[in-house]
Amino acid sequence: MARADDYAPFRDRCAIAGIGRTEFSRDSGRSELALATEAARAAMADAGLTADDIDGVVRCQMDHNSASAMTGALALRNVGFSADVAVGGDAPCAMVGVAVAAVLSGQARHVLVYRSLNGRSEGRLGAAIAPRPEAGGHGNYDEFFTPYGLLTAPQSFALLARRHMIEYGTTEEHFGAVAIACREHANRTPHAQMHGKPLDMTQYLASRMISDPLRLFDCCLETDGAAAVIVTTAERAKDLAQPPALIRATAHAPATGMSGGMMFPSITWEEPLKLAPRNVARQLWARAGLGPQDMDVAQIYDCFTISLMLQLEQYGLCGEGESGPFVASGAISADGGSIPVNTDGGNMSGGYIHGLNHIVEGVRQMRGTADVQVKDAETCLVTSGPMGISSAMVLRRAA
Repeated sequence: MARADDYAPFRDRCAIAGIGRTEFSRDSGRSELALATEAARAAMADAGLTADDIDGVVRCQMDHNSASAMTGALALRNVGFSADVAVGGDAPCAMVGVAVAAVLSGQARHVLVYRSLNGRSEGRLGAAIAPRPEAGGHGNYDEFFTPYGLLTAPQSFALLARRHMIEYGTTEEHFGAVAIACREHANRTPHAQMHGKPLDMTQYLASRMISDPLRLFDCCLETDGAAAVIVTTAERAKDLAQPPALIRATAHAPATGMSGGMMFPSITWEEPLKLAPRNVARQLWARAGLGPQDMDVAQIYDCFTISLMLQLEQYGLCGEGESGPFVASGAISADGGSIPVNTDGGNMSGGYIHGLNHIVEGVRQMRGTADVQVKDAETCLVTSGPMGISSAMVLRRAA
């Protein structure tokens, strides 16, 4: 088994040198390729790079834009490395991890990582999930659940939420505290999709039930938009246009006892509340040489309020079963909280770009340029989707 010291030579060796995003909306009126191209060009301009500098491309398996489509649309003439990574929300931090591997192995110098989707106007990500080949091929375990009415992500996470309520006494108000904290941050972030739309507990409790006990405001947004980042070595990044956000470590791991499928089989696991982040966390903290107590801010994948709460526990930011009282205490607020979370509103109030937007916000925090800036923040935990396979990373402010 690898030891923490084995990872020491790779810490802070790479950096995110450029970030880009489009407007986050409900109806972009544009193709996903056009959105991806805009975000990628913004990331290159942010870093002070040209198309000729980009020689690597990493995409999510579910992105409708192939590496070849992006290469053509951006006129990238020097691409010598490309890769597809993971599924959906599990992918973003793993995508950065693959880019790091390409850079450190000499296969690329500057790698574009992107995600684009018309998640409201076309795909409707909240709709029923048919068994998908990229989630384990036809014949995966999802097929044992869909005939009986387990069809959507809210249903799956609602079962986990109810289990958490039964085991730990978690309340609806605890879930509401997460939604309200994210909304408060979005209301101070001009580009957030829910900017200018305040939310209080009365409104939260009055919102319609989606899948008991999850209400409308427990669920992430359906967003049209795109986000992109540029990964290179920390040494090269020093000479580029923006202060780099150092990549301290990345990790990517499956849940214990994982079975094939997108998410539904998790309810049959021996410990359904202990998802992939428990294993990702062990890898991540060992590789980073840091722990949860060293994090100044966190961007935690929030497809639903319960997913954020489970990750607070599994990354060690609070104790097992204690996330309800923890979030209700104000601990995740940027206004004096011990670990401010999702400072641009996250997936629930900022925009849902399958979590690549969390990485963009993490970089902004490390640069000191976020709209809801955490004072003196030097470290940032970023996580991706928490189900069968998950990933995470630690970013660090450059000296």
